Amino acid sequence: MKGEWRMTDDTASTGRQGLARRALIEGAGIGGGLAAALALLGGARPAQAADAAPFPSHPRWKLVFVNHVTTNPFFVPTQYGIQDACALLGCDYQWTGSANADVAQMVNAMNAAIAAKADAIAVPIVDPKAFDKPVERAMEAGIPVFSYNADAPSGSTNKRLAYIGQDLYQSGYQMGERIAGMIDSGLVALFIATPGQLNIQPRLDGAQDAIKKSGKKIEVQSIATGPTVNEELSKIKSFYLGHQDLKGMFAVDAGSTQGVAQVMKENNLPAKGVHGGGFDLLPTTVQLIHEGFLDFTIDQQPYLQGFYTAMQMFVFLASGGLVGPAMTNTGLKFVTRDTVEPYLNTSTRYEGKSDSPQIVPRGGAIRG
Repeated sequence: MKGEWRMTDDTASTGRQGLARRALIEGAGIGGGLAAALALLGGARPAQAADAAPFPSHPRWKLVFVNHVTTNPFFVPTQYGIQDACALLGCDYQWTGSANADVAQMVNAMNAAIAAKADAIAVPIVDPKAFDKPVERAMEAGIPVFSYNADAPSGSTNKRLAYIGQDLYQSGYQMGERIAGMIDSGLVALFIATPGQLNIQPRLDGAQDAIKKSGKKIEVQSIATGPTVNEELSKIKSFYLGHQDLKGMFAVDAGSTQGVAQVMKENNLPAKGVHGGGFDLLPTTVQLIHEGFLDFTIDQQPYLQGFYTAMQMFVFLASGGLVGPAMTNTGLKFVTRDTVEPYLNTSTRYEGKSDSPQIVPRGGAIRG
């Protein structure tokens, strides 16, 4: 997986649908193939657009996605988003970087992509300075660079073209407001996988600022948990055992949120008046919200962080740099016990619970 060029249907459906999709896209050309592929997958196009080729023939561009935690389950839907965009547009991609948030490994992966003459690079800028020079080298070599999931801090001189991801500070601030709305006083634990890392530290900062602004007598402690889910769970269990008088447990990353949910259930903390919440839609997190052991989680739509980034890379290349790039906020959505049901009743690529391409049926009014 790591370090190899990959074609999107390697991990998509291996059945008849996947083979047909590949044949249509690669054999019939990007224009007619795209229209037919969309029709095959259930996404019928308007009649007047059916024969239009949206893009002329182009090279099979190679898009490199460097990541800081390549095996983290949070990024499964991100990879599906990349695969789907590349299948639609006729590109290849590489998923590479570090499995444990090692910035030096990420920089090495970027340098390797530059040396291999990648057509475009995307990277979460999780360190305020480490990616400045690699991004500049890539841009000097004519390789466009985008950030996704984490961006350079405000005022940075990093030359990346655009950021695709959640407004991280604002998402943390809104979480802090919700915490202050549930808890009047006492100890609140805020768990963070890797302090200082720019995909999650702004959330912690935002949450702390909102709680402080509330004026409530809430004591906040931030606790580092580590880059893997097993480490995170262990640290959260240990903290709770030493602070059983706490009033809330919250997290700013996917693995720590799952760990909070598990500890909340193991100790039946809601029955003791303890509140909990965090980020992202790992299956355990979603299930334990449904069971009432977690108050909420925040969806930042990781599928879109892959899909939109690949789309922006493609459009930049196709237009010769004339179109875009555009800063893109992938959103903030609170998921609670009242709204969690659809996440339980569907298994799709969009949330990372299935590898099968599908169109998800829906009906009824759309509520904002």
